[in-house]
Amino acid sequence: MMNISTQNDIRAKTYTLVKRIRSKLVSELTRERNSDYRNTIFLAGTGRSGTTWISNVINYNNELRYMFEPFHPDRVSICRHFKYRQYLRPGNKEMIYLEPAERILSGRIRNSWIDAFNKRLFFAKRRLIKDIRANLLLKWIHVNFPGIPIILLLRHPCAVANSKLKMNWGTHLDEFLSQEELMEDFLKPFKKEIKNARGNFEKHVLLWCIENYVPLRQFSVGDVHLAFYENYCDNPANEVRRLLSFLNKSIDEAIFAKLGIPSEVTRIESAIMTGESLVNGWRKHITDDQVRAAVDILNIFGLDKIYSDESMPNIDNAYEFLRDKA
Repeated sequence: MMNISTQNDIRAKTYTLVKRIRSKLVSELTRERNSDYRNTIFLAGTGRSGTTWISNVINYNNELRYMFEPFHPDRVSICRHFKYRQYLRPGNKEMIYLEPAERILSGRIRNSWIDAFNKRLFFAKRRLIKDIRANLLLKWIHVNFPGIPIILLLRHPCAVANSKLKMNWGTHLDEFLSQEELMEDFLKPFKKEIKNARGNFEKHVLLWCIENYVPLRQFSVGDVHLAFYENYCDNPANEVRRLLSFLNKSIDEAIFAKLGIPSEVTRIESAIMTGESLVNGWRKHITDDQVRAAVDILNIFGLDKIYSDESMPNIDNAYEFLRDKA
């Protein structure tokens, strides 16, 4: 008889094989009926902020083709010229970026990575792109592909850092330092803090700050919808209404059922699976000293006006960030 370890190994390999076959099949069956890029909704946010969960809320009725992280340079060959977290100035017209972006945004690409979680197989008229590595591209997309509704999802940086630490994710801070235009346009005042960051927790908080600071400094009110993970947990009706108003869609009560359904990438130990508080669950794993360190880093960027040692965000201050372009 096989031991438990061998059985688990076989199950894992079988699951991986089935997943690959399904992804390949879904990719082959996916068809687009309208390649106008304006029929795309773009949902962005830093990793572990709840983007997959909220994408399921947006696509509650499976109306949209769901495109999963299409700007990943290691998974999508046409994006091989993009950095892992690429920054582009809004006026950049280089075709090595424009051509793949146009193909992605218009849905004229099929890929087993992109279509891994898509359930709209035939003749989709519209699409939803979810990406956790495109925050620094959002303004560039907004300028070069006007008319695409862009949603930026934020979650408390301590919660995000805690989740990433559990998954042993890297921070890739060096990639920001190596992008000269990004440093010149936004990050030069913070270069010392980025280079001197110590410990993975502080590095993940710094990463959160960079990925949100840049689009918040670039966009103005009305150009982007700011969504907040904590509000989807604490006051979902209001948050859903705000989102649907931005998308010019009417309220459908069926959408609220999706709020209680874990996403495809939810881990077994996550709060939505264990029954812990979705808003405060991270506090069991993050010390008071770490919270204070996080707030100090947020203060450097002025982002402590949005998130602080409190669990809930200050939405008014977030939108003031969009208004203040001095």
